[in-house]
Amino acid sequence: MPIPGNLLTTAMAVMPHTDPERALEVALSTDVPFWPQLPNYNYHEDMYVQAAEHFPGILLDMEGRTLRFSMDKFIMELEDTLEHFDDPAYFDISPSYSVVYHQFLSMDLSDRPAIRGQLEGPISFGFNIIDQDERPILFDDTVRPFMLEFMTKRINVQLDRLKALNPNAFMFVDEPGLQFLFSAMAGYSDLKAKGDLDLFFSMIERPRGIHLCGNPDWDFLLGLNLDVLSLDIYTNAEIFSSYAPSIKRFLDNDGVIVWGIVPTGFETFEKEGLDSLSAQLENVWRTLSKKGIDRDHMLEKSMLSPATCCLVNPDKEKTVEKAFASVQKLSEILREKYGI
Repeated sequence: MPIPGNLLTTAMAVMPHTDPERALEVALSTDVPFWPQLPNYNYHEDMYVQAAEHFPGILLDMEGRTLRFSMDKFIMELEDTLEHFDDPAYFDISPSYSVVYHQFLSMDLSDRPAIRGQLEGPISFGFNIIDQDERPILFDDTVRPFMLEFMTKRINVQLDRLKALNPNAFMFVDEPGLQFLFSAMAGYSDLKAKGDLDLFFSMIERPRGIHLCGNPDWDFLLGLNLDVLSLDIYTNAEIFSSYAPSIKRFLDNDGVIVWGIVPTGFETFEKEGLDSLSAQLENVWRTLSKKGIDRDHMLEKSMLSPATCCLVNPDKEKTVEKAFASVQKLSEILREKYGI
């Protein structure tokens, strides 16, 4: 099923709200809505914790808000987990790990052009979760293959449930850790990562893609077998524009780009307006057009979103809500301008 483009709106799922009903209302204000993740409401709502549900070996400290891994516990729990490998419900997100996911699933969303879900990806999960030796589990040749398969099952189960609501449902695999792959400190080569991610995406149903706010190797990322790429173009405009050949190949292969253009940080948001943001985005499109990318095709395969999530604003959720509203207004302005 096609992912919509034509400058429709969506957003990343992590939101600062402590009122689940209000967060869901804001998420539903986008053209392509999603279920919000609310770590300020409950630590179970942290994106890493949600992904870790039922993962063997996990040490979750709700009071201390820490998430770690024990190999001894992994070995002890692995057999029980494997016995559930053919049980879809086991890999779904339970009500205690998301206050809005099951409410979202109960809604009539059939009239939307699409809907979207998300789960933390294996690279970021594996980097973030530390074992008893203070070592990321991504580096463990025993745990990593299991982790890849475990996460694919979780993503596929969620996508199946969303497709029952709307046939154009798709998934974001959230991968902020991809920007660290190419640092000397990573300890995990890009060749190994490419092989693992190719295997990972081969096991995930379509449509699927990656969301990240950082600055990875864009040739690497655009070369993966993705249907959609969501990025922070507000911060990364100049460097992303320099990868025109890879962007063109991605778009020519029917890929969709979600341009994260409206900042959500309080200070940054206040210094921008719709005119300045549209000018920045159109400058990127103009640069890519000069490098051989057909503008009309690019807009047809484009969506808009806020630039990043933000949990630390002094006004809590107010600026984030303003950013969501600005994305919607910007979409209307640009769609009218380009006759979409």
